[in-house]
Amino acid sequence: MDMNTHSKLIMAVVQEDDYDATVSQLNKNGFFVTMLSSTGGFWKKKNITIMLGVPADQLDRALEILKQCAGKRKQTIYSNVAMPTGSQYAAAMPSVPVNVELGGVTVFVMDLEKLEKY
Repeated sequence: MDMNTHSKLIMAVVQEDDYDATVSQLNKNGFFVTMLSSTGGFWKKKNITIMLGVPADQLDRALEILKQCAGKRKQTIYSNVAMPTGSQYAAAMPSVPVNVELGGVTVFVMDLEKLEKY
């Protein structure tokens, strides 16, 4: 495979919680990544920036894996109802389902002039 013909560089900023599953799935599909630790965003959460060079004809597959493994998704968590401090009923209050949005990946795709592995 000649990586210097019509190759793309993908830089994807993945939330730390999604990193392992994302890289594992990319590797299973023949994509190998370089990792850079990063921090950013509104909440200053730890992110991992991954870089991978891919042939242009495999770009869509790599992007689909990123979307599936690290993209935004809804999840229901159960949270206890807030009761005033010292309430005698606090321990008996049921959990309430709350929908939250998790994940999210920011992807940059660039034309890659040259890729060499030594």
